[in-house]
Amino acid sequence: MAKASLHEYIENSLNEGAKARAKLAEACSEALEAATREICKSLKAGGKVLIFGNGGSAADAQHMSAELVGRFQRERAGLAAIALTTDSSICTSVGNDYGFVEIFARQVTALGRAGDVAIAISTSGNSANVVEGLKAAQAAGLVRIVLSGGTGGEAVKLADVALIAPSKIVWQIQESHTAMIHVICGAVDEMLAGEVGE
Repeated sequence: MAKASLHEYIENSLNEGAKARAKLAEACSEALEAATREICKSLKAGGKVLIFGNGGSAADAQHMSAELVGRFQRERAGLAAIALTTDSSICTSVGNDYGFVEIFARQVTALGRAGDVAIAISTSGNSANVVEGLKAAQAAGLVRIVLSGGTGGEAVKLADVALIAPSKIVWQIQESHTAMIHVICGAVDEMLAGEVGE
């Protein structure tokens, strides 16, 4: 079998990623609506959003909190969001004293209050520390939104709202998560500004 050219590899990768993202509207529109409503409800009531994940999903957590605290497209006041991946002293001290599996759960318990929103991001849905973070969020009365892929993994069992990227390929799931984060941040902006209704 002939090798694909570099051009073919790049073109095929772009087309496959586009196909995965094109499936999002059918697969996730209702869940994206539900997630947006829960986030807006919490923020309007003085709550906050706690976001966490590992690796690329940690970057997604930081990206999402930046869009909320800073701004997305609309000029507005900052919204209360915290990426639980960013404080290296907390992550390393909790990891050292209690184990890596507890780095999100410990922060959720310390910072989360009933009515806040926890957003857990995991391409597999099976990251142990993400699952433990969701368990802590459930115990504390937080609304739990999960971004995952494939079958959703263990995290989906703890979700109030599950956003499952319709792919089993990690990089395609991550691209879909970025798209979902942008849609949520834009929709939150528009809802809070009164530009779109329920």
